[in-house]
Formats: sequence, structure tokens, C-alpha cells
Amino acid sequence: MFKKLLIANRGEIACRVIKTAKRMGIPTVAVYSDADAQALHVKMADEAVHIGPPPAAESYIVIDKIMQAIRDTGADAVHPGYGFLSENKAFAEALEAEGVAFVGPPASAIESMGDKITSKKIAAEAGVSTVPGHMGLIEDAAEAIKISGEIGYPVMLKASAGGGGKGMRIAWNEGEVAEGFQASKNEAASSFGDDRMFIEKFVTQPRHIEIQVLADKHGNAIYLGERECSIQRRNQKVIEEAPSPFLDEATRKAMGEEAVALAKAVGYTSAGTVEFIVDGERNFYFLEMNTRLQVEHPVTELITGVDLVEQMIRVAAGEKLPMAQEDVTLTGWAIESRLYAEDPYRNFLPSIGRLTRYRPPVEVAAGPMLTNGKWLEEGPQGETAVRNDTGVYEGGEISMYYDPMIAKLCSWGEDRDAALEAMRVALDGFEVEGIGHNLPFLSAVMDHAKFASGDMTTAFIAEEYPDGFEGVDLPQDAKRRIAAAAAAMHRVAEIRRTRVSGRMDNHERHVGEDWVVKMGGEIPWPLVVKGDHDGSTITFADGAKMRVEGDWVPGQSLARMSVDGTPLVLKVDKIPSGFRLRTRGADLKVTVRTPRQAELAEKMPEKLPPDTSKMLLCPMPGLVVKVDVEEGQEVQEGQALCTVEAMKMENILRAEKKGVVTKINAGAGDSLAVDDVIMEFE
Repeated sequence: MFKKLLIANRGEIACRVIKTAKRMGIPTVAVYSDADAQALHVKMADEAVHIGPPPAAESYIVIDKIMQAIRDTGADAVHPGYGFLSENKAFAEALEAEGVAFVGPPASAIESMGDKITSKKIAAEAGVSTVPGHMGLIEDAAEAIKISGEIGYPVMLKASAGGGGKGMRIAWNEGEVAEGFQASKNEAASSFGDDRMFIEKFVTQPRHIEIQVLADKHGNAIYLGERECSIQRRNQKVIEEAPSPFLDEATRKAMGEEAVALAKAVGYTSAGTVEFIVDGERNFYFLEMNTRLQVEHPVTELITGVDLVEQMIRVAAGEKLPMAQEDVTLTGWAIESRLYAEDPYRNFLPSIGRLTRYRPPVEVAAGPMLTNGKWLEEGPQGETAVRNDTGVYEGGEISMYYDPMIAKLCSWGEDRDAALEAMRVALDGFEVEGIGHNLPFLSAVMDHAKFASGDMTTAFIAEEYPDGFEGVDLPQDAKRRIAAAAAAMHRVAEIRRTRVSGRMDNHERHVGEDWVVKMGGEIPWPLVVKGDHDGSTITFADGAKMRVEGDWVPGQSLARMSVDGTPLVLKVDKIPSGFRLRTRGADLKVTVRTPRQAELAEKMPEKLPPDTSKMLLCPMPGLVVKVDVEEGQEVQEGQALCTVEAMKMENILRAEKKGVVTKINAGAGDSLAVDDVIMEFE
């Protein structure tokens, strides 16, 4: 086995690899840029080597710097994680020349399968069904428009070396091809150092399902079931699950065997993923092969019991796979939710800053797992599991230089319903403050009827949230339960307040029983709160009663309550006359007042926000790439005004309505904060 493993990556995947290496007794080496000097993966590793400035192009993807770190530390193996150099043929060859093991496939497989154009040609030659498209490279936008017209709209513009949604655009007409082609090339060059592009037909109403393969250097190859990755935003996966709620056993077997055949055809070793587009009739088409570990690998680990990172390391060390295809069993169901530093209320634009609070739900193991795909004692009975793969900590900084994903929250259950409920509860208990994040959106998806039924496609987000995410409007019965909980919490807070002020003896007679609860613009709920040692009984004006129990005390940011015996988890912030409560994707301002206070509050005028309709505000922290207009120029609705880059993505800001530019406050190269005024109109 290896004497020292260097992880050529950062963030949660570096931490994930370090955990397995430590369990295997292998010392680890981290590499880091200036921006990551205090990062979690640096703290977890046995050694750490500084490799350069924050931009990945000057640090993490500079092969010479990684090679020097290997020499300086004496590492005899390298795990590349995903992204960065994980699918870089030159890096694999450099390691081989240095006599250092690459924990991944051979360079030849990276070259043939890592490049999307080459992989499609090989798949087609092997008789694998592929999506129609132009397999050659496209030189410029004019050629892209010509090819797109021949294929037929809509089309997908894709970077040949792309991944993670970078360098990808869907185009529905010539104008979108012309605009998207250059933006995709720029993203590809920035993220991968390779701006080659190709075009394929965009299949409408598709499901994105991928097969996990594992192969050793002795000719053995297996598949470990599939993952459903259809919940995507901007071609980037948001929620994954294993197995797929759509596949039947026959289709699973056919896809798995085809994936293994393709892996063997290119001499693949290590863990890899073959991605397919599957239509409503369960016809599947080869999309691409990822010659690396996937972001969503934990869900496969949870249903198979196989530690994929461990198997990658053992394969790289020359060991045989400890299992055959007939040994692979799928146990239960697993779901992964990606926590992104993106604000769903601002069209999911990147957010950076300090994590003033970062407290994931407590991880719960479903039971000890062996690495041969078997559960000890035939697996857990009636249990659920929670796992959080992360690369950050409370007090740490979220940088603008890297991918916005900061954690992967996973749940496991005996079936899909159990896994879903475990995920809902885990999301409710996940505390993140200081940055914009997508936890509310993830909660909304978990409760969405279409997702809960398993009836979704890659167009789910676009179809169900066409105007963006504006929060969740909970059903009335859920609001009533929250109102009851808020009233009970207010009673506890009032008891604490009167004791602290010295205006109360050992009795609670100074705390009134008549209160009015209101949520935003909802109709107020007059109610009566009668407390006892174990909790409170809430009686509404219509006579309905609810029993509320819990151990919440003022100052706690998380309340785990029980309302009529049903669990309710609330994130709690104190506001004047009440609480800000967040649960199941809803963000509620809840006031609890005496009847007289409530009566007077209704007479207070509403404070209106300032008028910014004649300004273009920067929606996220970022760097201005270019400004497309000039002062005095008339612009039309939808016209591109400027491009801002953040977290490796280029974002084109457009005019919301017709107007004339009167002032431009920022130019190319300027760094902007959220809500900085870029330009003004008349």
C-alpha cells in the first residue's frame, strides 16, 4: 500500500479523500492557495503545501506546482478528486514519468473518454446509441449557427473538456447560439484551460441517469447501480438519488452492462461514471463518461456499502476488486442535496462572505458497512442515516474564486419515502448564516409533489420555478402548527423576561394567556396559551386545540418542537414582538402580541423599500468582464448590458425595460459587491 497520498484538490472532496486515507492508515498531504490557507482540508491533512495565488489557473491546475509539492513531501500517490486536474491527461502522464501512482484511470482512458467529442465517436463505433450532434470542433460563432440550424433547435453548446455545468449553454435560436458560444468558450478556457466546443441536439423532457463503474488492472469491471441526477439548474446537478425511481431492473441491467462494456473497450481502471439521457420510454443514449470520482458518489456508497475512494486507492495500488457483479446489492434508498453558496431569492447568483454560523445536522450512521458491498448483520432495520460531506467550518470564508458548493447533505432510508423524510428533517436542522444559500430551495424541492412522486425531468426547475424561487407558501394547517409553536415559545420567552426583570415570583401569573399571532400578511390568529410543566396547550378562536412541547429556551437558534405529537424543527431568530422562523423552505416573520398591541399594530403604516427601478445593481459579488453599452445609448428590453464573472461562471445582466443609459459607474476589471450600482437610466 502507498506510504503517502497527496490530494490535488480542495474543499469537501479533499476532506472526503483524507477521511478514507486516514481510516486506511495512509498519511495525507494537502495543497492550498492563498485563499485556502485556513481551509478545512489543510487542517485535516498530515502535511500541507502552499502552491500559489487564489485563481485556480495559478495554483490548483498548474501541473508543475503540484509536481513540486509531490517531490517536496515524498508522496508516492496522488488522488485528484474531481474538477481541476482530475481528467487531465498531461497530469497523469507527468505522475507516471515521476514514478508516482495516479489514483484514477490510465492516461489513455482519460484521453479517449475524458474528451466528450472523442468519447462520443468511440461510443458510436462501439454501437452505443448517442445523442445526435456535431462531433467535430467548432471554430467560431458563425460556424456554430450553421451547424445548429442543421441539427435543429434547441441545441446544447458544450465545452469538450467541460464538467460541472461549466461551458454549457442551451440555445433555442441563432441569437442565443451567437451569444452563448463565446460565453461558453470563455468559461471553458477559464475553468479547464481548453476552449474547444461542440454542439449536440438538446433532448427535451429527458432524465439524467448515470451508471457507476469500477474496474481494476486485472480485467475485472462491475457496475454499482445507477444515480438519478435530473434535478439540475444551469446544467449543474442539485439533487441526486440512488437508485432511480424511474428505472426497472431490466433497463438498469442493460445500462450497466453497456457501461461496463464501454469501460473495458478503453482499458478503463478505477472508479468512473457513464452518463446517459433516458427518455420517457426508457430508451437511453450515451452522453459522456466521467473519468473520475463523481460529486454525487456518496449516494452510491450508501446503497451499496462500497467506499469508492478506498477502492480507487486499492486499484491504483494494483489490488483486485474484492467483489464480482453478483456480489453487488442495492440496499435502501439514498438522496444527496448539494448546499451551494448561491442565493435562491436572487436567481441563484453566487454569494461570498464569512460563515457566521455553520452547523450541519448531526451525522447518524445507518450501520457499519463493509467495503465488499455488504451490510453487517444484513443491514439496518427501520433506521435512517444522515451524512454531510463538507469542506468548510463556522467562521470560515466562502471565496469567489472556486465552485460555490460548500457541502453535500445525504440521507439514507429503507425506501424512498423514508430517505425523503430523513432529508426534510436534516435540511430543517441545517444552520447556515452569513451568506446566501440554497437550503430553502432544497427544502422546497423535497416537499414538491412532482419530486416526491419521482415524476421529474432535467427541466424540473425551469418548469416548476419559471419565474425563479420566491420562497415557499406553506399550507394552512402547517402555518397553524407554526403559530401554535410560536405562541408556546413566546410564553417561554415571557417567563424568562419577567424573571430576569425581577417582576415575577415562582408563579407564572404575570404572563398573560390571551395572545394574537400573525404571519406576514396573513389573517391574525387570536388564541389562548395555557402552560404547564411539560409544555403548552394552545386554543384557537375556532375552538381547535394543539399541544406544544419542546425544550427550546430563548437564545437558541434551533427549536425542536412537537405539535400534537408531530415533530417540528424551526430555525429561530428574535425580532421585535416575535420571531423569524424558517422551516421547510418558508421564511416567516411571526409576531406574538397582546390583543391591544395587535390592534394598534394594524394601524401602523408600512415602510416602503427605496426605488431602484432606474438602476442596474450588481446581483452578486464578482468581477466585471465587459460593459456592452455606453452612456447616452438607448437600450431595449432584454438587451445585454454587461457581464459579471463570479465563481467561474459568467453572468450576463440584461435590461429589464426600454431606457437610456445616463451613467456608467463600473468598467471591465472592476470588482463589485452585492447591490453596487453598475449603471443608471432615465
